Amino acid sequence: MVWIFFFDPKDIPSSINRIETYSKLQKSEQHLIKQITETNKDLDLLKTNPQTIEKYARENYMMKKDNEDLFIINTPSESK
Repeated sequence: MVWIFFFDPKDIPSSINRIETYSKLQKSEQHLIKQITETNKDLDLLKTNPQTIEKYARENYMMKKDNEDLFIINTPSESK
């Protein structure tokens, strides 16, 4: 019994660890699938909607129109 519990390649603590790791990987997979779906929706909008392209360029590349002024406000980050 002691041999099976501690020294066998399929011992109980290792089995529990594998089950926990498997559960974490399943949660990670679900998160990544959700993220891929959202990214594909955003990509479809960028391919078809000119207003989305303009919004994306303004937010990510800080682009502006010729008659506009752009003010960037940096908020202080919390130090831990």
